[in-house]
Order: sequence, then C-alpha cells, then structure tokens
Amino acid sequence: MTERPAVQSLPPKAIEILASLAAHRVLSTPQVQTIHSRGAEPRWVQKLLGRLRAAGLADYVRSAHGRRRLWHATEQGARVAREAGALEGEPPVGAELAAGPLAPHTLAVNEAAICFLRSAAERADDFGPLAWRHEVYHPLSSGRGRRRRSLVADAVFTYLRQDGPEIAIEQRFLELDRATLSVDRLAAELARYAELHRAKEPKGVEPLWRERYPVFPPVHCVLAGAPRKALVRRRSTASVLLASDPLLSRTPEVAISICLLEDLRREGPYAPVFRDVRDPGTPVDWLGKRAEAAR
Repeated sequence: MTERPAVQSLPPKAIEILASLAAHRVLSTPQVQTIHSRGAEPRWVQKLLGRLRAAGLADYVRSAHGRRRLWHATEQGARVAREAGALEGEPPVGAELAAGPLAPHTLAVNEAAICFLRSAAERADDFGPLAWRHEVYHPLSSGRGRRRRSLVADAVFTYLRQDGPEIAIEQRFLELDRATLSVDRLAAELARYAELHRAKEPKGVEPLWRERYPVFPPVHCVLAGAPRKALVRRRSTASVLLASDPLLSRTPEVAISICLLEDLRREGPYAPVFRDVRDPGTPVDWLGKRAEAAR
C-alpha cells in the first residue's frame, strides 16, 4: 500500500508522538505536550495531533465528562510507527480501548510515569517517551494451560540516572491503584511479587525473573481515584497487611513502596513521597533515601 502524501510529509516529531500514542495506548493532550514538547506552545502540539488525525494515523475520543480529548493511534498509525522504526511490538490500539473502562487506569499509569519523565528532564537523566511498557507479563510457573500462573505488572520502566561519574540503571515495577479493589485485595496483589521473586523452573537454579532483569526491580504502588484522606488510610492499611504477609516477610529482597499520585505529581519522585511497607513511618524518595539524605 502506498502511503498517502500526508503521511510522507509528517515531521519526525509527529512520528515520535505517534509511537507514544501506540505504545501508551491512550494519552490526553496535556500528556502528549509534557512528553514531547514541554517548552513548545500547546497549539503546536495540537496542530501535529490534528495532522496525524487527518492522515488517519491517530484519533481521539472524549473523556467521560467531555472535557478532554483522549488520543490513541489507529491500526494504520501503529503500523507506520513500526515501519519507521519508532515502535517495537504490537500494543493494542483503537477507540474501544481509549473509550473503555480501563482508560482512566491507563491514563493514570501514564501520568505516574510522566512524573519520572519530568524529573529526568530537570536532572539531565535518561527517561524518554518510551521508557515504560504497559502490562508486562511474568510467568510464576512453567506449567501449561490452566496450570501456568502469571503476574502482569501494570508497567515496567527503566530509568538511567547520573550517579557521580557512572550511569546507574534503575528498573521498577509500577502498580497503579485507583481504589477499585478492596484494600486486602490490593495488598494480596502486591504480595504476589514475592512469588515472582521465588518462581523457578522445575529443575532450574536461577529464578524466572533473571531472564529479563539483572536485579529484582523494586515495586512502586501509586494510589489515585479517591479523596486524599481515604488514600492515606488505604496506604497505611495496605502497609500493615503487607508487613504481616508471611511470604513477603520471608522475601526481604522484594521492596515495595506506596505513594499518592497527587504527591508524586506535585513534588516529583526525588521528594520523600513514598512509604516503604516495611517502615511506613519514614518518608523516602523513589531510591529509598530519607528526607535528610535526599536533600
């Protein structure tokens, strides 16, 4: 199929935006602005999105209250991004996803990741538009069919930060909770990372997770979707439940911390907005540093 002239004339920045729409499934206009053109005029980004839509590569749906445009790539747009070398894999695309019940959750996952992107830009670290991947599958057993168990992380991200003269590679599991689960169910879902850490092939010595990670990534759980008072209580209750989980207690290598999306957005990940579930009374930043050490 010959590309339409509108596709051929798209600037590189438009292709980058298209890849983000495909990889991250649904993004609001301000999110696209922050990811790709923080210093540019909003109308410039809106114009590029309009060109992508006119070329049949992207489209939008209205949010539930009609206040925002929620952008997504079309199937043709995802194909163009892959052919341009800007996108790997075949993430799900389409208006059904952007307008579906999981759209608020996906938007919140993207918003949490964007908080890290902002801090990386301020610090000259490396955390680009495609630094996080959604719904990453991890096997918990080597069985087949119904016997095969798995854990699907909401997202996994890789952040490269300057650590003196060296570059430190930080990987994280990201879980986004919008207060749709009971708090005991939330704690149980987070505790399953202890299972992932211990999962091995039947006759294997190495754990299954070592196939993709040099060290086991810490888990960041970000809370949203309810009033602040309720989320603070939810964080405290989840920490208590996780502290008493027997498998997690026997797996100290698994680090889990919880924060509020509101705090992460306002102060950034280098501020002490996280609470480690094993020491919930001490605020820390995403690297586990206390307030005094983080300054």
